[in-house]
Amino acid sequence: MNSSLALLDAVSALAPKTRLMSLDLGAKTIGLATSDLTRSIATPLETIARGKFTADAARLLELAGRENVGLFVLGLPLNMDGSEGPRAQSTRGFARNLSKLTPIPIVFWDERLSTAAVERMLIGADASRARRAQVVDKLAAAWILQAALDSLR
Repeated sequence: MNSSLALLDAVSALAPKTRLMSLDLGAKTIGLATSDLTRSIATPLETIARGKFTADAARLLELAGRENVGLFVLGLPLNMDGSEGPRAQSTRGFARNLSKLTPIPIVFWDERLSTAAVERMLIGADASRARRAQVVDKLAAAWILQAALDSLR
């Protein structure tokens, strides 16, 4: 799987002035981040508390419409050896279901260690455990998206 190539191909087909939106899919939440219009900087957007897929997808697509999103970047939780486990398969299933509801293309981005890196950053910033729980998913989404954006340069 070459995430960079898939991303580059998808971005080259986008209309100008559209944003990228990344998703960090957790068991209980979905962290969201968007790019700026120049596709240079990722900004945390929101954390959706997961419920039924239909409601989660409706909120996600509402935000995508509001933010003029042209591409979804889904964090793919690979194992450290690069293999795919149950979480990666669940992410692919989410992508399949979402793709039935929107014409917005979806690419995957290797998200290994993104949440751990964000947790370390928040601990270093002396964020409380409660505060970390509130923001870690959308910050992980921003971390994933920033890595993807950086790969385009």
